[in-house]
Amino acid sequence: MTERRKRTAVVTGASSGIGAATAVRLTEAGFDVIMGARRVDKMRAIAEPINATAIPLDVRDRASVEAFAAQVERCDVLVNNAGGALGLDPLAEADDEHWRGMWETNVLGLMFVTRALLPKLEASGAASRPAHMVNVGSIAGFETYHGGAGYTSVKHGVRAITRTLRLELLGKPIRITEIDPGLVETEFSIVRLGSEERAAKVYDGMTPLTGDDIADCIVWSVTRPPHVNIDEMVVRPVAQATARDVARNVGL
Repeated sequence: MTERRKRTAVVTGASSGIGAATAVRLTEAGFDVIMGARRVDKMRAIAEPINATAIPLDVRDRASVEAFAAQVERCDVLVNNAGGALGLDPLAEADDEHWRGMWETNVLGLMFVTRALLPKLEASGAASRPAHMVNVGSIAGFETYHGGAGYTSVKHGVRAITRTLRLELLGKPIRITEIDPGLVETEFSIVRLGSEERAAKVYDGMTPLTGDDIADCIVWSVTRPPHVNIDEMVVRPVAQATARDVARNVGL
């Protein structure tokens, strides 16, 4: 009897946070993992202990994405995790470079990577073992809040892309899932707000999610029976009801 080949999972934004945790969890679940990120040294430090493959990747750069995809021989699972937010300025004071950076990373980057790897996803899929694309969105994809126009607009874009792909790929052996986290304590807020001190206040008095919590959701989604598609999953801390409504200092 022929031994079944291990499935290959590709994770972008894999140098820290949700991406790094997902790479570890997928390896534990039996996948061969290919990690992509700009911060190569940090990524390799995560990849080496789990025997994952680390390849430089800047999702904003089409040439970088194409070079990355050329090194991916097979893709059974694609986790589009690369993204991020910059600033909390109201629209009247919007920073051009912050907006450009968010759109290039969260939306164009998602398109570049998906377009480059979609043929390999389709080639690997079968009715008995479909390929799977997971797009990491956010509750910002269906909520709005003061100072969040840049980030909410790009995450609304991720949601629109995911739902459109669900239609365009209907009938093909590719499952599509969007994971929408609330407050997750990673480097996200440090990058967005510019300092660890300001970032710590975001999670003050409550217990946020961790990157591993979201990785757990991703792995659960991609290991469902072949006829099951988890279209979307919204995951928040118990203490969070919306982007702005958070119970603090109540022991949660």
